[in-house]
Amino acid sequence: MDATPRLLRAGDTCWRVEKADRLAVIVDAADYFTMLREVMQNARHSVIMIGWEFDTRITLDPREDADGVPNRLGRFLSWLVRRRPDLNIYLLQWDVGLLATLARGSTPLRLVDWMIGRRIRMKLDHVHPSGAAHHQKIIVIDDALAFCGGIDATADRWDTSEHEEDSPFRVRPTSKRPYGPWHDATTAVDGNVARALGELARTRWEHATGERLPPPPAVPPLWPENLEPLLRDAEVAISRTIPAHAGREEVHEIEALYLAIIAATRRTLYIESQYFASRTLAEAIATRLTEPDGPEIVVINPETAEGWLEEKAMGSARARLLRLVRKADIHDRFRLYTPVASKGTPIYVHAKIVIMDDTLMRVGSSNLNNRSLGFDTECDLSVEAVPGGTGEDAVRMKIAGFGITLLAEHLDVETQTVAQAIHAASGSLIGAIEALRGSGRSLVPFEPPEFGVIGDDILRENDLLDPERPARRWPFS
Repeated sequence: MDATPRLLRAGDTCWRVEKADRLAVIVDAADYFTMLREVMQNARHSVIMIGWEFDTRITLDPREDADGVPNRLGRFLSWLVRRRPDLNIYLLQWDVGLLATLARGSTPLRLVDWMIGRRIRMKLDHVHPSGAAHHQKIIVIDDALAFCGGIDATADRWDTSEHEEDSPFRVRPTSKRPYGPWHDATTAVDGNVARALGELARTRWEHATGERLPPPPAVPPLWPENLEPLLRDAEVAISRTIPAHAGREEVHEIEALYLAIIAATRRTLYIESQYFASRTLAEAIATRLTEPDGPEIVVINPETAEGWLEEKAMGSARARLLRLVRKADIHDRFRLYTPVASKGTPIYVHAKIVIMDDTLMRVGSSNLNNRSLGFDTECDLSVEAVPGGTGEDAVRMKIAGFGITLLAEHLDVETQTVAQAIHAASGSLIGAIEALRGSGRSLVPFEPPEFGVIGDDILRENDLLDPERPARRWPFS
């Protein structure tokens, strides 16, 4: 019997494992939006865009607007279908997410036109339990190329990996008011994984609209010339969260994979997440921290959650769970850091990344909160270096290298410097981070603010904002 069984198991920790001819991780939205603008020009038959929110006014590349191709998302999509007579574009957005778009003064006439259009069709997905959200972020082009991760094509997302303190390009679409640094990530895949994500996207469309979309005809590969694959011929797992609703069975592959990863980590578990608010996962982490030879665990979070209400509920949950985890951390192997820009401005962490040792890498839409485990729809992609499998050493090297790249960005140093620091710290990720933390762009140890005594009212509020499972009867219905 294999001493290290596979963590990515179809029907348990994932939906399917499919081959990707190429896989890349795109860190931060500047590169992602530029890539979308490039590759969508090659679409022939279908583009399916699934998101929490879309904003037609965003500029895909604010640094470049001189090639004759429209740069604003709405105009760009309209230009595409005029240029490609056989192309259909489908946008599926969470229904409540539209309210945020309109509240920012979006272009309702264009949205209404798309809602009744024939070539560009936008639908609002309200097929979910009361209070739940559709949180997947997926774009599939002709079933030949797909993107899946944490980045929505909406406002306040664009930023480069330098996270400049005062970027002139980081402004809101209409008011031109600046917003702060933003860290995010997504994946690009082709081959059978792209086809599987196309199937997933069409299933979502059918559930939301009742309309079945046919798969597109086969097209040549669409991989962008300037995107260097992290892996080739990779086995990629697709993991989902789907809440029970209207006779549809619940799916908890993401929760199962998180728990399997935490249990299987040998040396280092590195996590980037918007939240740290799941008691289930915090308790699993606490259990590992009590072990004499357990792993180091490093979590990268934003300093605060977005919005006062979110911070009151999610921040209080993080404070409670940090107390639980730190009490269990008797061997001093847990750290929670927040990234800051060169003058100390917090960098908002929206990326959802997990790296387990040098064996497993996971990028998706799910956070370390209750909603992601059982209440909202989510989708993550993972790659595992299978013990004894073909190319195991190469996959391990790439996974480890990706983790080093992320730390180099956060610590504003070269990747070689991070690798040397890890080696000097005898493999300790915490030791390397502590040795490299500086006064400019860097990582800062997180200490929760004082919430006072966390009373029943805040606990109830958190249960409403971040429930573990759909309630049989929503309190506000």
